[in-house]
Amino acid sequence: MTLAVPKELLPVGDKPMIYYPLSVLMLAGIRDILLIGAPAELPRIRHLLGDGGELGLRIDYRVQDEPGGIAEALVLGADHIGEDSVALIHGDHIFHGQRFYSVLAEHSAEVRGCVLFGSPVGEPGRCGAAEVDEHGRLLSVGAQPVSRRGRRAVTGLGFYDNEVVDLVKNLPPAGPGEPDLTQVHRAYLRREQAKLVDLGRGFAWLETETPESLLQAGHYVRTLEARQGARIACLEEVALRMGFISAADCHRLGERLARSPYGEYVMAIAAELGPV
Repeated sequence: MTLAVPKELLPVGDKPMIYYPLSVLMLAGIRDILLIGAPAELPRIRHLLGDGGELGLRIDYRVQDEPGGIAEALVLGADHIGEDSVALIHGDHIFHGQRFYSVLAEHSAEVRGCVLFGSPVGEPGRCGAAEVDEHGRLLSVGAQPVSRRGRRAVTGLGFYDNEVVDLVKNLPPAGPGEPDLTQVHRAYLRREQAKLVDLGRGFAWLETETPESLLQAGHYVRTLEARQGARIACLEEVALRMGFISAADCHRLGERLARSPYGEYVMAIAAELGPV
């Protein structure tokens, strides 16, 4: 499927995949965003999102000529990061939970070292796993920690201080089968500057690596939206609620899609939250 269409543009529910990680960054208060992808993918993603100005964002793009792992994204984006801390999120991961906004706000305000987010799922994903003690303190990170008792899957979201770029540049390549950010996390752990936030049970973290997992994610989103009457990862709504755009701006964005349920929802939210 992704030979013809970038994975980030495949539909999950009634919106493209990339809306979901973007909404997470926006909920964390992040407005300056760099998207990194393959040469064939970025023009199509840029066509969808533009420079982000309509959502109150500033979106830049950077080509990754060859698949070099997630950690390489930090090196490619070094000039964009500058002297700031940075959030890193996979473009095909979905996060959803009632208290997620407050969790993001708490841990993105001032980053010292690295902040990882863990999920108590049965098996670790491609980001590896972490082991915590009975108090939730991070003990180890790796592909497969030995103990199952305190194991958490490391999700595709992390906050890092500005030293992460130099750490990535100076670390040796990851071992076979080891996520490429694992050594970065271990370096922070040795400094006692790594912590893991347990998202807990009842929180949804979905990887969409396969057609089956993509279909499951779509079912999850549509079922939840139908029952709750609210949309997940509606960027226009998130931008409005975060104060990035006005209600009038939000309504205008909805008018472009006025003949669709999504557009009607955006306009209704704009009318509910402010003068349009």
